Amino acid sequence: MQLDLNLLTVLDALLEEGSVMGAAERLHLSSPAVSRTLGRLRAVTGDDILVRTGHSMTPTPYAMSVREDVHRLVRQAHEVLAPIRELDPAGMDRTFTIQCHDAVAAALLPVLVGRIQERAPGVRLRVLAETSVDTDDLRHGRVDLELGGGRASLPEFRSERLGEDRLVVAMRADHPCAAGLDLASYAAQPHVVISRRGRLTAPIDDVLAAEGLRRRVVAAVATVATALRIAAGGDALVTCTEILGGPLVEAFGLVTRPLPIETPAAAIHCNWHQRYDSDPAHAWLREQARASIEEITGG
Repeated sequence: MQLDLNLLTVLDALLEEGSVMGAAERLHLSSPAVSRTLGRLRAVTGDDILVRTGHSMTPTPYAMSVREDVHRLVRQAHEVLAPIRELDPAGMDRTFTIQCHDAVAAALLPVLVGRIQERAPGVRLRVLAETSVDTDDLRHGRVDLELGGGRASLPEFRSERLGEDRLVVAMRADHPCAAGLDLASYAAQPHVVISRRGRLTAPIDDVLAAEGLRRRVVAAVATVATALRIAAGGDALVTCTEILGGPLVEAFGLVTRPLPIETPAAAIHCNWHQRYDSDPAHAWLREQARASIEEITGG
């Protein structure tokens, strides 16, 4: 049997008002329309629902027995179809999963976790590292938010630019290039490339090629921390972001120098699936990530 849930709405009004006219006024319908629906209710249930007693109508024993259930079902239906969009962060109990590379985690998480604990102590963060291949984790809800340089391109994903960070060159404090770095000396040094896919080249190599130069890449590694550890033990240079990479650069006792050529700043994006567009809790998380990036970058 195909059920028309509008029948429950009219039945609830009839039982609350005790008359066809009262139910019609409550529902902003005509009395004939409510009378027709009452006829359908009688046909579906096999019960009169309301019977005339003098100048008024009286609910049947069946109608009285289902009155509270009907009212509860109608209220629940309204809650499902018209959800409350107000959010109380202090009372929220939820775990969010964020995926990002290690430099973002090192620079952002102390600020982000601090903001969340201050405003929503019941919220927990699960932070996952980037993988070498693309996955369906964001699509299937296993990851709530991606943070990094990549921008989502498929229409089912949303992407917001949170800020930017300029590129610098990290090296040992006693590196021969610490005193000064031009494009030729930059190209002449060994380099470690940061690439989650293991690529041995980066956009800077196109810039060098246009100048007739080519650098020597000795390794491609997945994390900033690994690249900087290599730089700390030898002459290799690492091109990384200045602000997000700063905590790891400092942790390894390295110094940075400006990249000896003008290049666009590295964008910082957050990506999420469109299913979370209207989720107040997820929108709140995105706002905390945005505010944390702005605090770090001074944007």
